Amino acid sequence: MPSSQAPPAGATALDPTAVRPEIADARIVRTTPGELRAVLAALNDEGLTMLLDIGGVDYLERTPRFDVVYHLLRMPTTPATAARIAMPERVRVLCGVPAAAPDVPSVADLWPSADWAEREVFDLFGITFGGHPDLRRIQMPDDWEGHPLRKDYPLRGPASDRSPRPSFALKSNVAARTPAAGRTAAALQKQIAEVRAAASAADAPAQNRSVQAAQSAAHPGASATAGEATPSELAERPVNLKTKDGNLP
Repeated sequence: MPSSQAPPAGATALDPTAVRPEIADARIVRTTPGELRAVLAALNDEGLTMLLDIGGVDYLERTPRFDVVYHLLRMPTTPATAARIAMPERVRVLCGVPAAAPDVPSVADLWPSADWAEREVFDLFGITFGGHPDLRRIQMPDDWEGHPLRKDYPLRGPASDRSPRPSFALKSNVAARTPAAGRTAAALQKQIAEVRAAASAADAPAQNRSVQAAQSAAHPGASATAGEATPSELAERPVNLKTKDGNLP
């Protein structure tokens, strides 16, 4: 069985798991996708029958790029002292997965708890698990593009998000496709109304402008809004809510 002392060919990598000191209460095993199934089955036969979790790690500049990490636990099955029960045997299995073929065998038949854990790694990292009974997304919508925990995933979401955001403070905290609201929406409404009014005044015949002047005289202080803007129009024009002193109104 591969071990941290004698890793198999092609499985070694320069990453934090290779340089950190040994863990006092855990044995670390590094393996490859081709040997993963046999390694985990052997550990299960040894008595490490509890699969605590499966996780994924993306080392973007490393070869192999990904790690799939399995956390195993062996609890004593015979009468034992309190000290022994408090120090169960732990094994951490790290499987290096290449970016060109991110695929490992499923172990959902060995540990039923692997079902949802493997789906999560598939959803967030794009690593497939061959033989999984129902491999589909578990956190992101079914039509979501990409895998959010990859290091090269865009911070503002998939490239299909083409909705511009208003230029106001903390705009990076606004979720994709969020329509403008509050002061931002009001400012956008005002800008769009001003543009519409200017275009209307430039194109209207002289008699229409005289009618508008008469209406303004009848209602002093009123301003033409040229109608309310639609939500799609609110997303098309940026707005700067900052005043001259640099503060928000």
